[in-house]
Amino acid sequence: MNKYESIIIVSPEVDEAGLKALEEKFTGLINENGKVEEVKDLGKKQLAYEIKKFKEATYVEFDFEAKPELISELERIYRITDEVIKFITVRKED
Repeated sequence: MNKYESIIIVSPEVDEAGLKALEEKFTGLINENGKVEEVKDLGKKQLAYEIKKFKEATYVEFDFEAKPELISELERIYRITDEVIKFITVRKED
C-alpha cells in the first residue's frame, strides 16, 4: 500500500455539520480499502482565483494509506459530490 495526501476544497456554504458529514463519508470510503492516518480541517481560506463564483472556501486534508485502485474511485466520488469544488490527491514519498 502507498501513502497518499488528498486535499479537498469545500464550498463555503457548507456548515460545520455538513463538513463533519463529508469528512466521515470520505474517511469511511478510504477505510474500506485502506487506512486513514489523519484528517486535518485546515479552515476557511481565501482562494487565489474564483472557483464556481466563490472567493473563499474550506480546505480539508486527508493523509492515508491505500492501494492505487482506490484513488480513481475516491476522485470519482469527489467529482460527483456537489460540495467539493476542487481536489487533488498526491502520492507521498516513503
